[in-house]
Amino acid sequence: MTSNRNVTVYGAYGHTGRFVVAELLARGWTPILSGRDADKLNALDRRLDVRPASVDDASSLDRAFAGSAAVIHCAGPFADTSAAVVEAALRAEIPYLDPTAEGLVAMNTFEHYAARAGGVVILPAMGFYGGLGDLLATVAMDNDDAPADEVRVGFALDGWHPTRGTRITGQRTAGRRVFYSNNRLEVGSDPQEKTTWNFPAPVGAQEVVPLSTVDIVTMSRHLRAREIRTFMNLAPIADLRNPETPAPVAADERGRSSQSFLVEAVVRRGGKERRAVARGRDIYAVSAPILVEAMERVLDGRTRAGHASGVVAAGAIFDAEDFLRALSPKHLEYEVA
Repeated sequence: MTSNRNVTVYGAYGHTGRFVVAELLARGWTPILSGRDADKLNALDRRLDVRPASVDDASSLDRAFAGSAAVIHCAGPFADTSAAVVEAALRAEIPYLDPTAEGLVAMNTFEHYAARAGGVVILPAMGFYGGLGDLLATVAMDNDDAPADEVRVGFALDGWHPTRGTRITGQRTAGRRVFYSNNRLEVGSDPQEKTTWNFPAPVGAQEVVPLSTVDIVTMSRHLRAREIRTFMNLAPIADLRNPETPAPVAADERGRSSQSFLVEAVVRRGGKERRAVARGRDIYAVSAPILVEAMERVLDGRTRAGHASGVVAAGAIFDAEDFLRALSPKHLEYEVA
C-alpha cells in the first residue's frame, strides 16, 4: 500500500468531481483540488490543497500533480481536456483515471497512448459508463476463453437529469457513435430499431433502443465476442433529449439524486446465456466509488498479471467479481443470474 495519500482531482468542483472528493475523504485520502477556476476550488474546502491549473498550460498541470499518487480527471467535455491531463500524468509517472462517457475519446486514448504509457496505468471510462458495464460483462464471460457469440449490456434508468457536460457531449457526438460488429470496432450513426428487454424485477420488460455507450469501447479491448451491443430504455433518452429536463438535484445526505438504475450484462454462447446485474442510485454519484476503488487497487497492486501498466479496461486489469462485491451493498447491489 502506498504511503502517499495525496490524490489530485482535476475538475474537483464539477458535479462528479465533488462526489470523487467526498469519496476520497471518506476512505482516508487527501484530495488535491484542481481545475481552471480558483474561486470555485477555494469554495469547496479551505482545509485542502488548492492548485488551479488549465489544460492550456502544461506547467500548471505539472504543479497540480506534483507529489500526487494519482490523478482522477473529472473535467469534461473530455474531448477538450483528456489529452492534456493524460500527458501530465505521464510526465508525473502517476496513474490516470477518468469517468468519460465519450466513446470517441476513450477510443482515441486506447489507440494513441497504448505505445506511450510505459509503466503508467491509464484507465479511461472508469465510471458508471465504461467501467460498470465492462465489469459486469467480464463476470458474465465466466473466465471462459471461448469467444462469445454476443455480449449485450442493457441500461434501465427511471429517468435521466443530465449535467451540463452531458448535454454538451450529446450535442457534439450526435450521429457519430462507436459500434462493434463482426469482430470489428467502427464509428457510424445510431440505428434506432426498438426491441424489448426483459430486465430483472422490479424493472421488468422495457422497450429499448441500441445506444452506443463507451462500454462498447472498453469491452472490445479485452472480451472476445463477435458482437458487442449496448441498449437503453426509452424514458432516460426522452429526458436527455428534452431541453427542459433539469439538472440532478440532491435527495439524500450524500448528495445523490433519487434516480435509480439497473444494468444487466448478458453473454451468449450458442444456446446458453450467463447474466450479471447491478442495481443502484444516481449514475453520477456511483461513478465516484468505482473510480476510487479502481485507483486504490492500482496503487496497492491488486491487478491482474500482465495488465499492471498501459491503457487498460476495468475487466482486464481487475478481478471483476471481487471488485463488484467490494462495492456491494454500500454503493450498489450486485448479483450473478
